[in-house]
Amino acid sequence: MHQNMSTQSITVSNERERLLRMLAGATFIIFFQAYMVAPIIPALATAFGTSDQAVGLIVPAYLIPYGIATLVYGLLADRLGIHRLMFASLAAFAALTALTATATSIEQIALWRVLTGLGASGVVPLGLALVGRLFPYEQRGRPLGWLFGAMAGGMAFGSPLGAMLVPLIGWQGLFLVVGAAGGGLLLLFLPYRRIIAAAVSPVTGTLGDLFRGYKDLLGTPRGLRTYGYVFVNSMFHSGVFTWLGVYFERRYGAGPVGIGLALLGYGVPGFLFGPLIGRAADRWGRGRLLPIGLGLSAVAAAVLLLGFPMILAPVVAMVLSLGYDMTQPLFAGIVTSLGGKRPGQAMGLNVFMLFVGFGLGSLIFGEVLRFGFEAALGLFTAVELTLALLSLRLFHSEVPSGKRS
Repeated sequence: MHQNMSTQSITVSNERERLLRMLAGATFIIFFQAYMVAPIIPALATAFGTSDQAVGLIVPAYLIPYGIATLVYGLLADRLGIHRLMFASLAAFAALTALTATATSIEQIALWRVLTGLGASGVVPLGLALVGRLFPYEQRGRPLGWLFGAMAGGMAFGSPLGAMLVPLIGWQGLFLVVGAAGGGLLLLFLPYRRIIAAAVSPVTGTLGDLFRGYKDLLGTPRGLRTYGYVFVNSMFHSGVFTWLGVYFERRYGAGPVGIGLALLGYGVPGFLFGPLIGRAADRWGRGRLLPIGLGLSAVAAAVLLLGFPMILAPVVAMVLSLGYDMTQPLFAGIVTSLGGKRPGQAMGLNVFMLFVGFGLGSLIFGEVLRFGFEAALGLFTAVELTLALLSLRLFHSEVPSGKRS
């Protein structure tokens, strides 16, 4: 009997690990799609005969609806079940991404991006919430590292390949290929329905319970500072990254391939070291790593402000990416302990803050860019450096109990 229980435990553990990798695959393709757009802003501006600023609006057109819709997906998932909403969202992502290829103007692309953001926003936050149920808190660093590593991988490959593939297959071909990949992933996910459904039981409640849930999440100092940092930090990273392609074009005269190569370093640290960063957070505490990650982000933006030889562009992008990899996954780890019986709502609010911050950051940077890259980068660097200094105090308690001084 003991042997049977042991065998069953091993089987469950193996299924859980396979599901984790499937979730990482879905996360990768969704972030690939999100980050393949910014580097092709110059190419789209040329194709449609309009300005970079006008084309740049398609980035927040996806990100802001994505963030807003996560609140709805989190609520519905808690009531109807994570597996139903996750599969429906992945199907919407695949279909709407492919349909974007039918657009004949920037306005139509923006409309499809809005619809894709609304449809696709259930996969990643629900996957993060699912990890919070499949793994105990003291072991979540590694699986969260896998998911955020997949996000970073999507950024790492989406950014350069987006710019490099457009001259070969056109921007329409790019959207068609990614849409097809999303459809293939959906088929691979179907055998995991039982595991996902069993991991999280639906939660009933009234609309009043919903608002009390958000009030509870934001009503404690820990929740307020965590969600606040997710929001402002995401504004920084999206603002800087969205306009990197334009930065390299204007400052160095780089073309699509040059932009792609320059962005090659972005996402590489998280893709390669995401699980290791997660393990380090479990071992030493998130409070020890967060100030380092925020500081690295500020340093990368400062280097962009000062200038550097173009050959070092992938290294600068890598430092900027490492700053992201050492912050947002760690904030998500804290969020998984805030949700109680409503993990979908807690993670939905996290991804809402993350993606609305992404959208607003790209908008704000674009507006400040009217005064030049020096003004925009200087402002964003100052804000991120302030966050880093404040985090030394605000997150000092986020360490394992045995390591608190």
